Amino acid sequence: MNTSTPALPDDGLQEFHRLHLKREKKQRLQVFSVQMALLLLFFAFWELAGRLKWIDVLLFSYPSKVFAQIGKDAISGELWQHLGITVGETVVGFVLGTLFGTLLAVLIWWSPFLSKVLDPYMVVFNSMPKVALGPIFIVMFGAGFLSITVTTLSITVIVTTLVVYNSFCEVDTNLIKVVRVFGGTRTQVFRKVILPASFPTIISTLKVNVGMAWVGVIVGEFLVAKSGLGYLIIYGFQVFNFTLVMSSLLIIAVVATGMYQLVVYAERKLLNHRR
Repeated sequence: MNTSTPALPDDGLQEFHRLHLKREKKQRLQVFSVQMALLLLFFAFWELAGRLKWIDVLLFSYPSKVFAQIGKDAISGELWQHLGITVGETVVGFVLGTLFGTLLAVLIWWSPFLSKVLDPYMVVFNSMPKVALGPIFIVMFGAGFLSITVTTLSITVIVTTLVVYNSFCEVDTNLIKVVRVFGGTRTQVFRKVILPASFPTIISTLKVNVGMAWVGVIVGEFLVAKSGLGYLIIYGFQVFNFTLVMSSLLIIAVVATGMYQLVVYAERKLLNHRR
C-alpha cells in the first residue's frame, strides 16, 4: 500500500493561479475606470449642453441644478422621508415577489395538472399593462401602501414564477431518472435534483426583481401616493419643476444600482458557499 503524502500543487501552478487572479483584478479595475469615465463624460456634456442652451433647460435641467436640488431637499429633510417610503415599499415588493413567485413555481411544478390549468392565465396576466390594473387595485385595497405593494407584486410574482418554473422544467431528465430508479419520491427528486440545479436561476431572479420592484413601486406611486419618489416626479411635472423630476430620477437610479449591487454581492457569496 502506498502511504506517501499526496504532492502539493507545484510552484508553477500556484504562480499561474496568482497571475490569473491578478489579471482578473486588473480587468475589473479597468472596467470600473471606464464606467466612471463614461459617467463623468455624460454629466460634463449634459452640464455644457445646458449652459450653452443646446438643450431645453426647462425640460432637462443640468447637473449642477439637479445636485443643488438634491442638496437642498436633503438638508431640509424632505428627501429622506420620500426616499424612505419608496425604498421600504420596494424592499417589501422585492422580497414578497421573489418568495411568492418561487413558491408558486414549486406548486405548479409539483402538480402538472395545475400547471396546465394556470399556464395560459399566467401568460395573459404577465402581458397585461400593470398601469391599467392599478385603478382596480386602488378600489380593492385603498389608496396607500397596500395597493402600491399589490401593484409591485403583480409584476414581480409572475416574472419570478415563469423564470423559476422554466428552470425546474429544464433540469436534466437523466438526473431525475436516476433518483427514480433508486426509489426516490417526488419530494426527494425536488430536494436532491430540481432545487439544487435551479438554485443559480433562483438567485439570478433576484437581480431581475430589483428592477421589476422599482417599476411596480413607481407606477403605484404615480397613481395613488402622496409621498415617495414617484409622487415627487408627478408633482414636479404638475408644477413644471423639471429639476425636481430629474433629481428624483437620479436618486432612483443611484439607489436601484445600490440594491442591485447588494444582490450581486449576496449571489456571489451564496454561490461560493455552495461550491
